Amino acid sequence: MEFHWLEFAGLMLAFGINAVIPGADFAMVLRQSVVHGRREALLTSAGIATSILVHGTYTLLGVGVIVGQSLLLFNILKWAGAAYLVWLAVSALRSPPPQPPEVIDGTSARKGDMAAFALGFLTNLLNPKAVLFFLALFTSLVSVQTAGQAKVIYVASMALMLFAWFALVSVFFTTPSVRQGFYRFGRWFNRVTGITFLALAVRVALAQQR
Repeated sequence: MEFHWLEFAGLMLAFGINAVIPGADFAMVLRQSVVHGRREALLTSAGIATSILVHGTYTLLGVGVIVGQSLLLFNILKWAGAAYLVWLAVSALRSPPPQPPEVIDGTSARKGDMAAFALGFLTNLLNPKAVLFFLALFTSLVSVQTAGQAKVIYVASMALMLFAWFALVSVFFTTPSVRQGFYRFGRWFNRVTGITFLALAVRVALAQQR
């Protein structure tokens, strides 16, 4: 299999630039870091990265083209994503002020692990812009002659890159001094993150096919 390193580098650069732009994923990892701690934030990051594998898979299989061209399917995904962000916003606004973590039992920890992973996975999966982004990225930067095995490596590398980025974000925002600074905001932290999720919901709802 011939591996196109220049094509790979261009794809990773474009994806990396988009990854570091703050959006719903960043807001979710930030909130998880401050409210629940490093373990939950890393699991949420893993959920986001796993969602990238799903986006990449359906793009390679051609399903992304169908969703991108079908107004009905695109709108279903768009409104599901917007509703999910509204739910996250309401949950944030109704939550008590973030406090230093307490010791919890093993059963609660396991449930928290699954919930943290699912939060990241669904936040990214239900973003209609991700569908269009992957479609545009592979259409413009990846040659049709590129081997399928190489494309699989591309997608896996993108998922690893995204996890690495959000793992760094998780580590930074769970540093004791940084995390303690957010505690001083009390309920204002919930209000700001809640409003952020609402703004992102509006942004998703206004998304258009291109």
